[in-house]
Amino acid sequence: MKYMMFVCTDTAPDTDTAGWPDIEVWVAENDARGRRLHGDRLAPTSAATTVRVREGELLVSDGPFAEVKEVIVGYDVLECADLDEAIEVARAHPMARAGRLELRPFHVEDAAPRD
Repeated sequence: MKYMMFVCTDTAPDTDTAGWPDIEVWVAENDARGRRLHGDRLAPTSAATTVRVREGELLVSDGPFAEVKEVIVGYDVLECADLDEAIEVARAHPMARAGRLELRPFHVEDAAPRD
């Protein structure tokens, strides 16, 4: 099952810095096991552009869609057997302690045909 893992900052990171995992080790291990399909850091929120259409009018604005203290700073696409495995992969990521990780499964269409 594929999961999008959003890598986010957090206003209350773990204060115990002993034994924090190394991101390069995490990436190499999960790439080698075929669990990390793709991932990257994102540019700062100042580089974001928000696009909306309202009543047929295009609205484009600079910056992220919401005013929040926590921001998405990266992502990883994971291939895991189930949510439990995805949680274990996320648990070992350094941002699980410095920030937060949101796991979201990719939408899967029903196998049954639609009328």
